[in-house]
Amino acid sequence: MIKKLIAACLLLLSAAFLQPAIGQNSNDAIMMNKGQFCNGISFANSSWTKYWEGTHLRDNQNIGRFTAQTLMLMSNFGISDKLNIMAGLPYVSTRASAGTLHGMKGFQDISLDIKWKPISMVIGQGRLSLFLVGGFSAPLSNYSIDLLPMSIGVGSTNMVGRVMLNYGMGIFFIRVSAAHIWRSNVTLDRTAYYTTSMHLTNEVEMPDQAFYNGSIGIHKKFLIAEAEVNNLTTLGGYDIRKNDMPFPSNRMNSTDLQAHVKYTIPAFTHLSLDGMFSYVVAGRNLGQATSFTVGAYYVFDFDKKSAGDSNKKN
Repeated sequence: MIKKLIAACLLLLSAAFLQPAIGQNSNDAIMMNKGQFCNGISFANSSWTKYWEGTHLRDNQNIGRFTAQTLMLMSNFGISDKLNIMAGLPYVSTRASAGTLHGMKGFQDISLDIKWKPISMVIGQGRLSLFLVGGFSAPLSNYSIDLLPMSIGVGSTNMVGRVMLNYGMGIFFIRVSAAHIWRSNVTLDRTAYYTTSMHLTNEVEMPDQAFYNGSIGIHKKFLIAEAEVNNLTTLGGYDIRKNDMPFPSNRMNSTDLQAHVKYTIPAFTHLSLDGMFSYVVAGRNLGQATSFTVGAYYVFDFDKKSAGDSNKKN
């Protein structure tokens, strides 16, 4: 029998005007076993009517309600029980309910992540596991980056390094992680632009970002349910000028709260369902978004000798 599956697909789309996804399910403590190949699809909807212009929360009648929708394809392969490789491909569309700005759509940034669990040990009455994740993402199409928030992304090529600790005791677990995102410079379809001063170039220097996550929840045989808090901090940049449009190198910061559920079908254990709801509670130069994600995932097992299951506690 194909072993039980749980695989997540988390987007950080809800946290910003439309930033590249940090790594989808690279931020959970679930590993595919050796030879297991997970494929899935998810749909995400994120919308807002208010946004932070710097630290000032305001609305804009020229935008009305902004909505971004993402269809995400993902794959996760277990090279070994302790080493997984993941890939994600999002198709994004945007629209505004008012004004003259036209929505955009297209493939955004393809991503590749490698997750390694080098340490797992019993401490007290529970188990502590260390995960290290390396990620890469790059634009898949030549989309416009200069019409935020309607643009489907900011166009940078990113490298991500993540450290994660997960401690489980019985059905309960707590998880914390921190990541640094190195972002390449991007180019505009114009020869000059103004931020806090005039720049006679089409190249925009993109500040790096830091991402922090904390989660607490329950982990049962067929169910994982957790509450999360996420923080994205841009390490530089500047605020949106009054009544101006967002710009790729803005200082986009956010803190959002999430509820996340993953459920494996007991009678069909190679299929799992995934749902997430999130709300941005604090921010800077981005939308106060409400978001939801639903997804379904299927696992193939090419190594019948692999022990355990992919929903095992770490």
